Amino acid sequence: MEGIIELTLWQVAAAYLFVVIVLLIVKSRGIKKEGEIVLSSVRMTLQLILAGYVLVYVLDNPNPFITVAIVILMEAFAIYTVMAKFKGLLTGKLKKIISLSMGIGAGACLLYLILAVIGVQPWYDPQYFIPIAGMVVGNSMTGVSLAVKSLLEGMTTRRQIVEEALILGATPREATADIINRTFDSAIMPTINSMLGMGIIFLPGMMTGQILAGVSPTTAIAYQIAIMLGILGAVAVSVILTLQMGYRTFFNREEQLV
Repeated sequence: MEGIIELTLWQVAAAYLFVVIVLLIVKSRGIKKEGEIVLSSVRMTLQLILAGYVLVYVLDNPNPFITVAIVILMEAFAIYTVMAKFKGLLTGKLKKIISLSMGIGAGACLLYLILAVIGVQPWYDPQYFIPIAGMVVGNSMTGVSLAVKSLLEGMTTRRQIVEEALILGATPREATADIINRTFDSAIMPTINSMLGMGIIFLPGMMTGQILAGVSPTTAIAYQIAIMLGILGAVAVSVILTLQMGYRTFFNREEQLV
């Protein structure tokens, strides 16, 4: 198998034609998204360049403290991203619940995946730990964001139904059960849909990257299956913890809606 094709600066620059195409589309349609598209493209570029240089150093100098620090930074930024998306809509308790849920859900599943499933030696090897952590934490962030959005909408649009259930003697848990179930379903659906199309409709990014790097497709498949199942677990655990603890913040000690 031939070595990987190295991209020159001009080849990477040529890929920005896709950004120009998107800008032309939104401009012609009168969609006010030009600034956001440009900002996201520039930010993505700068972040990846910075991450690349950091990873070069980290991979050449494996250190458990640096590896753990980077993963904690990833987790903190993911939590901050969720908070920023719902700025002004989250109570202090709900913010703490989101932080705790993402920490436990993503952290526990990541450690199990690294230590028990893949068996990385040493456990802090940044070549494995950091890329896998990025996928697990990133998908958990997406799942929790969807869960919080659906929970806030559900507790607002279905408030009267919840109040009626409480009047009839239902507990807060019983009154919000349908909202929680619907929210959980919508939050994990993107992950499930991704799994359904994987391998037939599209090849996932990690598997594609490994194949481009010269790894055997069968080895890449094994890694992708393990990591995708780990992602599913992390998303599900993070989301259910957020929902199971989060719905209680909408009630006071007398089990009344606030």
